[in-house]
Amino acid sequence: MEKLKILVIDDTIFYRKIITDVLKEISGVEVVGTANNGKIAMSKIASLKPDIITLDIEMPEMTGIEVLEQLKDLPSPPAAVMLSTLTHKGGEMTIRALELGAFDFITKPDAGKMADNLVKVRESLAPVIQAFKRKKEYNTRLRTKTARKPISERTPDRTAAYISKYKKGKRITPSEIIAVGISTGGPNALAKMVPMLSLDLNVPVLIVQHMPPMFTQSLAKSLDAKSKLTVKEAENNEPVLPNIVYIAPGGRQMKVAAGHDGSTRRIKITDDPPENSCRPSADYLFRSISEHYVGRATGVIMTGMGSDGAKGLELMKKNGSRVIAQNKETCTVFGMPRYPIENNLADIIAPLEKIAEAIAETVKQ
Repeated sequence: MEKLKILVIDDTIFYRKIITDVLKEISGVEVVGTANNGKIAMSKIASLKPDIITLDIEMPEMTGIEVLEQLKDLPSPPAAVMLSTLTHKGGEMTIRALELGAFDFITKPDAGKMADNLVKVRESLAPVIQAFKRKKEYNTRLRTKTARKPISERTPDRTAAYISKYKKGKRITPSEIIAVGISTGGPNALAKMVPMLSLDLNVPVLIVQHMPPMFTQSLAKSLDAKSKLTVKEAENNEPVLPNIVYIAPGGRQMKVAAGHDGSTRRIKITDDPPENSCRPSADYLFRSISEHYVGRATGVIMTGMGSDGAKGLELMKKNGSRVIAQNKETCTVFGMPRYPIENNLADIIAPLEKIAEAIAETVKQ
């Protein structure tokens, strides 16, 4: 396979150097150029035709957001990996970038020596590039396979086939809570899925989106503006209420626990250790759901790198929960849903645009 061509865009020579050095260490990657602002970047994108750009969000002359908005007009735009700062402004702009279709983001180290920053960037950026490579290879195979089929055998709209129906006559206890695990590609996917949840859902929705502190607050604010349900960043010890979507705070763990009366449920936000290198972790949330909502819950696993959520879904499934998995074709990265699908944990396998409908099916009487 040809090398991935990458263009590095940042207004500081310090970060252009760090990003370039990290990328040169990754097999199958070629840095085809650099740019110090968005206007120069657009010109180089046109001439160099990179597969990926690493894009600083805050730049003079043309911001990273403005670059993404212009890229939408191109017939074959490159994927974008955003470089963001750990600030409220950085969080808001990053969420906007992801909703505009950026593949993923990494945070800029804010202190330390050059060598230390190089290590931090390498640890964050290398997995993202590898995930994009796998995604591109899969898309290439899919196009080739589709192109070989006669037109009469092609199925351009296969969405309905992905929602499997429960066996007729089988009595199913309606779900009283929805728990979602999601990572790479999540903000864009949630911006499409959450607004499709209707007010007659009448159950709470808890979401673990892998993100650092400050970013999840911006995500909740953005989703709340788009949605019929109330969307908020979860707070410690607040009650679990219907028609509210709770986003786990970045950098912390979220679970459900019994209230003082034993019958109600509350949210607990903790500083317990990361699981699967993730905090918040989907496994951490799913495990608590399996304990407190036996046979009365739905676990949803969506686009993302890694396998966070797999063990928790096994527990939920064992305790009678339903499992919904996003299908491979609509995942930005088919990592987190892979195990539940391949090991027959998923009751429903749905494309992104059908997940809200699938969720509604599991809460109906």
